[in-house]
Amino acid sequence: MSGYLNVVQIIVSIVVILVVLLQSRGSGFSATFSSDTSIYRTRRGVERTLFNATIGLAILFVLTSVASVIFAS
Repeated sequence: MSGYLNVVQIIVSIVVILVVLLQSRGSGFSATFSSDTSIYRTRRGVERTLFNATIGLAILFVLTSVASVIFAS
């Protein structure tokens, strides 16, 4: 059982990395030195879906980590 949880955890972590990298928010290296002001705006469409998927995958990652520790002992 612990082996399956480790495989699931690796897959979830790779998907979390990909989803985080897909979120383009203008916070790259060039945005560090720019002087435009950031304004509040709402997420819509794909951006909102990626945001919600990131939260869901992060929760799933934490749950698989806890389950992996529980089943390992």
